[in-house]
This record gives sequence, structure tokens and C-alpha cells, in this order.
Amino acid sequence: MQRFLLLLLSLLFGLLLQAQETTTSFTLEEAVAFALEHNYSSLNATLEIEDAQKQKWETIATGLPQISGSVSYQNQLKQPVSLIPAEFFGGEPGTFQPIVFGQPQQASATATLKQQIFDGSYIVGVQATKAFLSYSQNNREKTEQDVRKAVVDAYGNVLLARQSTDILARNAATLEKNLFETRKIFENGLGDEESVEQLQITLSTIQSQLKNAERLQEITLQMLNVVMGLPLEHPTGLTEDLDDLVAAGISPGLLESEFNLENNVDYKLVNNLNQQRYYEWKLARSRALPTLNAFVNYGSAAFSDDFTFLDSDQQWFDSSVFGVDLSIPIFSSFKRSASTQRAKIALEQAKNQLKETSAQLRLQLDKAKSDYILAIENYQTNKSNLALAERIEHKNQVKYQEGIASSFELRQAQLQLYTTQQEYLQSMVEVINKKIELETILNL
Repeated sequence: MQRFLLLLLSLLFGLLLQAQETTTSFTLEEAVAFALEHNYSSLNATLEIEDAQKQKWETIATGLPQISGSVSYQNQLKQPVSLIPAEFFGGEPGTFQPIVFGQPQQASATATLKQQIFDGSYIVGVQATKAFLSYSQNNREKTEQDVRKAVVDAYGNVLLARQSTDILARNAATLEKNLFETRKIFENGLGDEESVEQLQITLSTIQSQLKNAERLQEITLQMLNVVMGLPLEHPTGLTEDLDDLVAAGISPGLLESEFNLENNVDYKLVNNLNQQRYYEWKLARSRALPTLNAFVNYGSAAFSDDFTFLDSDQQWFDSSVFGVDLSIPIFSSFKRSASTQRAKIALEQAKNQLKETSAQLRLQLDKAKSDYILAIENYQTNKSNLALAERIEHKNQVKYQEGIASSFELRQAQLQLYTTQQEYLQSMVEVINKKIELETILNL
């Protein structure tokens, strides 16, 4: 029986490990959608909206009826003594009789209802809660855009590292073959030692770059996991490659998309700032208005020489009070006036900032379009250059094997090819990143 249980536990443990090691694969859009739900910043932005909704109700509730209750118990261990003229009791005039009033123990219970009737700051506060909730929603939209950009960047970097590794591995294999053949030729006395050394230098450089690219694969994948809200070591698979993303990234129609300034999230956030400054100005003005509050309470008190307040025959005495408080600000030595003027200045500054943001966003749009066009042109140019560099390197390989080209000429052709390969890969990533930057400004 024990052996059976141990076997069962081992199987369950193995299945658990297998489940934990299962690779989760994502397209780029799937990775973005996953990150929007699980990224830590995105989760906090959602919680911020919930907090704003609770704060809105918290503000509204301050103007609604408030009921409070209190229970009090006192036991005068040493009752205070009062002196009464003795002549009240038939004593000598000019003398005093000590006397104790009341009973030593007292209990009371009171309930009070308060209602705000008029308060200018409350009215402004309720109006401002809508603006604050709008800010929280716009801030979440901004966070989602940042998360999307971060995922696209991280996803592209993983693919870049992987494709760089593949290319460098092929280059290293080709160089190893060249070095082997060149060393054999040199050992047979048909070549020079410099050719071997030139190839050794090139191979060492490529092998170093290959090791770095292999390390970057792991690091970039971990960065992607963090952005997506996954555990650092989670086995994440990518179902798209750079060619897929570039094909989707080249979209000339994107340049013709209509730009609605009021849909841009940066504009919305600055507009929220204007709303906030406006309500701060109204709040400063409201402090010159009177406030009116009303209250009513009801209570009951009992007195006794001993603790008999829980007895059914204990006598309780009821009381009730209704009142109204009116507070009128009269003179503050111009403090309120200065506060209102400062709020007005802050509002004017916010208006200027909104105008500046409008101009900056239009410039950013023009630059984003220009950068996007340049990224596509660079990609197309580098793609053509790569084909040329491959042909040149291949020709030099043939010439070198036939003894027509020197090892220096071969190395120059190889270095040109390697540089062109990296430029081509980087231009692919640039197309992807510049597209997301343009989409962000257009709020697509």
C-alpha cells in the first residue's frame, strides 16, 4: 500500500513538473492582449480606477446624512463636594454646609443625526470627482499604450536575438570551413600564414558575437516575460518571426489615417489637468460662501448608587436637541482673495500647457510619419544591400578558393556582409517600433 502511494505521488509530482514546464506560445497580438490583463502596471491602473470610484462616493457621502452614536459610563469614585450657605438649612448665617449632588454612577446613550444643508466646497468637490475619475481612466489608457509598446519592443528584441544567433551560427560554420581549408593549404605549402591568421581573427570575432547573441536570447525572453506579467523563467514561445511582423508593419494606409487631437491620450491627460485647475479655482471661490448644517440628537441617561443600569426596573431619562449651525466668513485679511488669484493663475498656466501640448503633438505626428517612412525605406534598402553583400561575399569566396583574391579581400567582403546582416535585422525591428509609435499618437 505504501509503495502504491509513493508511486502515485511520484506520478502526480511528475505531471505537475511537466505542466509547469509546458511552453505557452503567443503571437504578437496575443502577447499584447495577455500583457494588458496581467502586466503589473496595467493591474495597478485598473485598481486606480476602482480607487477613484470609491473616492467619488467618499466625497458624495460627506454631504449625505451622518448618524453617530455614543455610550458613556461614569463612576465618580470620589464625588465632588459643593458648599451651600448653612442658613438655607436653618444654620448659622455666614457658615456653609458641604453637600454632594447626584448619585456617583451615571450611564448615557446618545444618537446624533447631522445633515449638511449648504457648503460650496462640497458642491465643487462632487463636480471634481467626475474629472478625477476621467483622469484615472485616461491614465489607464496611457498605461495600456505604454504596455503595448513595451511588449512590441520586447517581442521584437527576442526575435532579433534569435535571428542574429541563427545568422551568426551560419557565419561561424562557414568561417570554420574556410579556416580548415586554408590551414590545410598552408600546411601543404601552397598558401601563406597571414591568410590563416586573418580567418582566425574573423572567426574569433563572430564566435564572441554568437555567444553574446545566445545570452541575449535568454535575457530578452525574460524581459518579455516581465512585461507580460509572467514568471521570469516561464517557457514562453513566439509563433511569429521578424518577417511576419515586418509584413504586417508595412502599412502605407496608416499614413493617411485621420488625426483627432482630442482622442490622443496625452492631450486628454493635459485636458484633465485643466479641469482640475478649474475646480481648484472654483473651490477657492467657494470658501467665501457661508456654510449651513443642521443636527438633531436623542439620548437617555440613568443615575444610580450602584451598577444597576442593566436592570429592567432602572429608570432612564430621555433628552433631545435640534440645532442649526450657520458659519459666515467675513474677513480673512485678503487670504481668500490671494488663494483665489493663485488658483486663477494656475488655471491660466494649464491653458497655456494645453495649447503647447496641441502644437507638440502635431509636431510629433509629423515626425512619427517621417520616421515610419524612413524605417520602411531603410528596410527596403538594407534588404537590397544584403542581397548584394551576399553576392559579393560569395564571389570573393570563389575567387579566394581559386587563388585570385587575397585573404584580406575575403575578410573585407565578409565583414561587409556581417555588418549588412545586422543592419538588415535592425531595420526590421525599426519598422515594427516606428509603426507602433505612429499608432500610439493616432490612438489606433
